[in-house]
Amino acid sequence: MYNLYDFLPSGNGYKVRLLLNALNLPYTLIEKDILKGETRTEEFLELNASGRIPLLQLEDGRCLAESNAILLYLAEGTEFLPADRFLRAKINEWLFFEQYSHEPNIAVVRFWMTHGGPTEEQKAMLPAKMKAGYAALDVMEKQLNQTPFLAGEHMTVADIALYAYTHVAHEGEFDLSGYPSINGWLTRIAARANHVLITDT
Repeated sequence: MYNLYDFLPSGNGYKVRLLLNALNLPYTLIEKDILKGETRTEEFLELNASGRIPLLQLEDGRCLAESNAILLYLAEGTEFLPADRFLRAKINEWLFFEQYSHEPNIAVVRFWMTHGGPTEEQKAMLPAKMKAGYAALDVMEKQLNQTPFLAGEHMTVADIALYAYTHVAHEGEFDLSGYPSINGWLTRIAARANHVLITDT
C-alpha cells in the first residue's frame, strides 16, 4: 500500500488523492502540517530533501515528490495517461502550464487569502498575480470551449492537475462567473465516480 504524506488544504496534494481515488488505489494518508513546520523535520527531510508535500512512498520504501510527477507515475497504463505520443505531449504541455502559469498565481493568491493575508508586501504583488491568474483561466476557457477536457475528449491527468486549484479559485477571490466552459468542466469532473473533496481524508 502507498503512503501519501499530505496537507489537506493543499491543491497539490489533492491532485494525488483525486487520482488515487479515481483508480481505486488504496493508500495510507499521513498528514503533515506545513504551517507548523512538520515537513522540515530531520525525519521528513530524510524522505524528501525539499521538505515539501505531497510525497508518495511506494511499497518498497522509495519516495516520489512533485505532484505532477506523482500523477504521471500513478497514471501510467491507465485511461488518465493515453499511449498516443502526441496526446501525452499535450498532456505534459498542460502540466507544465499548470506549474508555470496557473499554480504560481491562482494557488498563491488563494494561500494568501486563506492564511491570514495578504501582507502589505503581498498586497503590492496582488494586481500582477490576479492578472496572470485570469490570463491562465482565459487559456483554459478557450480550450474547454472546443473540447470537453483539456487534452481532448477524455479526462486525463492534465484535468486532475488543473482542477485542483481551479475549483477553489474563488477562495483567492477569482471570479469564475464569466467562464462558462470552465464551470461546465468543473461540474463534469465533480460528477465522476469516486470523486473526493479537497478536505476528504
